[in-house]
Amino acid sequence: MNPAGVWDLSLSTPIGRLAVVVELREEAGAWSGTASGAGDEVELRDIAVEENRVVWKQSITKPMRLNLAFDVVVEGDSMTGASRAGRLPSSKVAGQRRAGA
Repeated sequence: MNPAGVWDLSLSTPIGRLAVVVELREEAGAWSGTASGAGDEVELRDIAVEENRVVWKQSITKPMRLNLAFDVVVEGDSMTGASRAGRLPSSKVAGQRRAGA
């Protein structure tokens, strides 16, 4: 399962639902990507893909400064899983891959 592409994600957080656009790219076996939302765009770090599971880390500054860790499963053009910020409760993540992106 190749998770490369542009993903429209929805995060159910303690402060409400957030919309995030994640782009995952693979080049010569190395993964890179960006996440944008709330007027912020950040690089993804420590991206690992194993079968249909994808994990990555990212830092955000809006709506507050947090370091997030994502752990998701890709099934076709759907992505589900969770993100966690330190000791805060995990947030549900769900999304769809954009067609043709």
